[in-house]
Amino acid sequence: MIYTVTFNPAVDYVIHTDEITAGGVNRTKREEIYFGGKGINVSTVLSRLGVKSRALGFVAGFTGDAIEKGAAEKGIETDFVHLKNGFSRINVKIKSGKSGSAVLPCTETEINGQGPEIDEEALDLFFGKLDDISDGDMIILAGSIPSSMPNDIYEKILERLQNKNVKAVVDATKKLLTNVLKYKPFLVKPNNHELGDIFGVTLKTRGEVAEYAQKLRDMGARNVLVSMAGDGAMLLDENGTTHICGVCRGTVKNSVGAGDSMVAGFVAGLERNDYEYALKLGTAAGGATAFSDGLAEKKLIDELFKQLI
Repeated sequence: MIYTVTFNPAVDYVIHTDEITAGGVNRTKREEIYFGGKGINVSTVLSRLGVKSRALGFVAGFTGDAIEKGAAEKGIETDFVHLKNGFSRINVKIKSGKSGSAVLPCTETEINGQGPEIDEEALDLFFGKLDDISDGDMIILAGSIPSSMPNDIYEKILERLQNKNVKAVVDATKKLLTNVLKYKPFLVKPNNHELGDIFGVTLKTRGEVAEYAQKLRDMGARNVLVSMAGDGAMLLDENGTTHICGVCRGTVKNSVGAGDSMVAGFVAGLERNDYEYALKLGTAAGGATAFSDGLAEKKLIDELFKQLI
């Protein structure tokens, strides 16, 4: 079983408008609602690729109920901790302006909610759920940590699982990532800018990306997957092989969830025990989300994958 963890899931309310007038009345042209958070995004794309997963994390209030119901409708099994107080956050994504206009370019503005407080009792319930994870399972940890949680929560999770043969995937930044390397995670996935930030450098070439990705392997990561925007993606695998994949062709519509989709595609591709295939499927899934209003659908993933063959 694949487990994903979303500490602070959200209802994403996406609105499309013309130019925003501050202090005035603005009306939407269209609206969408998505249920997300990085781990849930991964589970959603896995489901669309025919791979089962179980989503862990915390939900609260009426928005938490909606998130749980929305995940179930996508075919995702959930085992959330239900918090007694507060409500799961609502994130407002404003896409304003006229797309394609040089005079009035389209811009994206995000207003992200804080989310409910997670107390020690809720944390204990969450850690109890980790005991259901068995040898051979995978856990995916993605994103930042809410302020109400200990900043070493990723380390505590992997410490709890270290005596089991569990593959850990970590998509995080800076110390959140480097502090878990001692547990030898199966995969880490920084982008090229995040990789540079870890070491305090600016990476300008593929050679430099490969050099610093290898440093993460030297520090404990078994596999390092680096997304490089327009320069494609790079994988340094546990066998010492470097794989390069180009980018898919398409029009970018969306910046939310592409990295999560790449993780999902890569993990789904591992079923073939072929890192080259997994890298291509991850790249296609990330591109499919970038070229869509929401998360990647299988039909577009399949179409983009053909570009990479």
